[in-house]
Amino acid sequence: MVCALGAAVCFGTATVLQAVAARAAGTGGGGGDAALLLRALRQWRYLAGLALDGLGFLLQIAALRSVPIYAVGAALAASLAVTAVVAARLLGVRLSGLEWAAVGVVCAGLALLGLASGTEGDRVGPDWLKYAMVAVAVGVLLLGAVGGRLSGRTRALLLGLGAGFGFGVVEVAVRLIDSLRPADLLANPATYALLLGGGAAFLLLTTALQRGSVTTATAGIVMGETIGPAAVGVVWLGDRTREGLAWLAVLGFVVAVAGALLLARFGEAPAEEEASPLTETRAS
Repeated sequence: MVCALGAAVCFGTATVLQAVAARAAGTGGGGGDAALLLRALRQWRYLAGLALDGLGFLLQIAALRSVPIYAVGAALAASLAVTAVVAARLLGVRLSGLEWAAVGVVCAGLALLGLASGTEGDRVGPDWLKYAMVAVAVGVLLLGAVGGRLSGRTRALLLGLGAGFGFGVVEVAVRLIDSLRPADLLANPATYALLLGGGAAFLLLTTALQRGSVTTATAGIVMGETIGPAAVGVVWLGDRTREGLAWLAVLGFVVAVAGALLLARFGEAPAEEEASPLTETRAS
C-alpha cells in the first residue's frame, strides 16, 4: 500500500505540471491529438511531469504485485487529493472548507482500505482476458476519435472516460504479465495491451487537460480507472479482502473515490494561474 500511495503522490504532482504545460502548448486538433502531445513535450514542466509519471508507474507496478487492484485503483484516484494540496502550496490555489474536507475523506477511505485489503489474487485469469484488454485499448483510441468530434461536457466526459479506461487497462495488464523474459513479453498479448492502453490514455488525457471541461474529464478518468479494473480483479484474478472485512473494503473504496470526485476540479488546478501573480510567475 505504501507503493500505491507513493504512486499517487507522483501522479498528483505530475498533474499540476502537465496541466500548465498542456495549456501553454496552444490549441490542437481533436481527441487524441498527437500534434498537441508533441508541442507539450517541448515544455519542461511536461517533461518533469512525465518523469514523475515514470516513477509513479514503477511504484504502481510494485503495488499491483502485492495488493489488490481495487486498493491500488482507489489510491491512484486519491492522487487528486495530492494535486489539490500541491496546487494550494505551490500555485496559491485556495481550497474551500469543503475541499479540505474532501481531502480528509480521501485519506479516511484509504485508511479503511488499508485495514481491509488482503494480498493480491493468485489467479492468472482466463486466456481471453488478455485479448479483451487489447480490444479495450483499441476501443480507447476509437472513443478518443469520436469524443474529439463532440463539444461541451459530453466531449470532456468521453475523453476522460477513455483516458480512465486506458489507465485501467494498464492496471489489469500488469497483473496479466507473469514473466519479464523478453521472449515471453513479446508473446504475451497483455504487453501490447499495456503499451497501447497507456499510450492512448496519455493522448486523451493531454487533450482533455488542454481545453474543455477538465473537471468533467477528470471525474470520468476517476470512474474509468477504478470501477472496471477493481471488478476484473475480484471476479477473474482472485482479489480478496481480509477475513470478514469485505464490507470495510467496499466502504473504503466508495469513500475514497467519492472524495476524489469532489476534488475533480483539480485536474485543471493550474487554470487558477491567471488570478494570482505567484502562479503567473511560475507559468512563465
